[in-house]
Amino acid sequence: MKPYQGYVYAYPHKTAYRPLLPAPALQDVWAGEPLDALFLYLHVPFCEMRCGFCNLFTRTGAPEELTGAYLDALDRQATAVLDALDSLDTGDAPAFATAAFGGGTPTYLTAPELERLCDIAARFPGFGSGPLGVETSPATATTDRLSVLAERGTTRISIGVQSFLDEEARAAVRPQKRAEVEAALDRIRAVGFPILNIDLIYGIDGQTPATWMHSLDAALAWRPEEIYLYPLYVRPLTGLGRRAQDWDDQRLTLYGIGRDHLLAEGYEQVSMRMFRLPSAEAGGTEYCCQTDGMVGLGCGARSYTSRLHYSFEYAVGASQVRSIIDDYVREPDFTTARVGFELDADEQRRRHLVQSLLQANGVDRNAYRARFGADPMDDFPADLKPFGDRGWLEESGDAVRLTPEGLAHSDAIGPALFSSRVRSLMDAYEAR
Repeated sequence: MKPYQGYVYAYPHKTAYRPLLPAPALQDVWAGEPLDALFLYLHVPFCEMRCGFCNLFTRTGAPEELTGAYLDALDRQATAVLDALDSLDTGDAPAFATAAFGGGTPTYLTAPELERLCDIAARFPGFGSGPLGVETSPATATTDRLSVLAERGTTRISIGVQSFLDEEARAAVRPQKRAEVEAALDRIRAVGFPILNIDLIYGIDGQTPATWMHSLDAALAWRPEEIYLYPLYVRPLTGLGRRAQDWDDQRLTLYGIGRDHLLAEGYEQVSMRMFRLPSAEAGGTEYCCQTDGMVGLGCGARSYTSRLHYSFEYAVGASQVRSIIDDYVREPDFTTARVGFELDADEQRRRHLVQSLLQANGVDRNAYRARFGADPMDDFPADLKPFGDRGWLEESGDAVRLTPEGLAHSDAIGPALFSSRVRSLMDAYEAR
């Protein structure tokens, strides 16, 4: 089984979404859903440059009039969502347990624009009382922007460094200098956030175990509360094009080096990608990604209920992304869900399994039984057996989890757990 088949950060993938006809009203979508621990996500689809490995929904070089119009549209969408949630006869107002600004690069926005972004988020009850994570980049992590975010309650800053070696950054089509990266990290630490996350990438052309250790140690010099280690993927319609050879063995070797080094440095492994200092565990939130809903604002954001995942159209190609953003900023009506995927009972169980199993803690069997009235091993015997046969799965009375070797193969295990329906929809999707 090839170890690098796809990064499963959500199930199902957006390429399984299709137009919802007729488009359901938001108040119908959210009717009957628990609203006491929601996740609020605001998407900013702008970057200063397009990295060679990136397939995110984002555009470069957005002028000020476009970013202003985009914030206007976010505000209109917020009004539509809040009106829909407030119209539900639940007896209690919705409460948002945690929030994040992602992209793109949210700090592409100027400091005044970030103030406005926070004002839009603050319209949602509970915003500011729980964790708030924001993504940034070396070039946009300026003191004025960071200060706004700190003043508005940001608890976690994540910066995409990828490599501390200039030549490796260039090979990944991310033209940045180490001095620029370190200056940004200086500013982040000076402003002060409870959690700093540094993203690194392994599998870059020319990277060796020695250069990988160099970047790991350079990151560790900042003692970040979190470190994410991402394998390089070559995606359709991205700048790195085709790889001349299979480099799975190289990536597995570098992953093992990185994992073992971070564990030796006192980090704990949360998933294949995420490593965290034990003292950095987020507190104060009851949000659980397996069961709780998410409200996404912005043309690249998803929203989740137990029965429906929905968003706007998805694209990677620059011209298509620009067209979708242009349509979004002109949109007068955000009262319906347009594109999405309806989860039947099997898909709800499958999503819970996937979202849990790819974490180091695995599937909480008691929580699964309480929700679905069955054991995950009984619900998915044929799906899980191959992993058990390979020694990648271990069971206890209260959990089903991946072994360390299983976690190393998360990017094969996740896609293997997709339903035939989701696979068919993804296969039929035309990248654009």
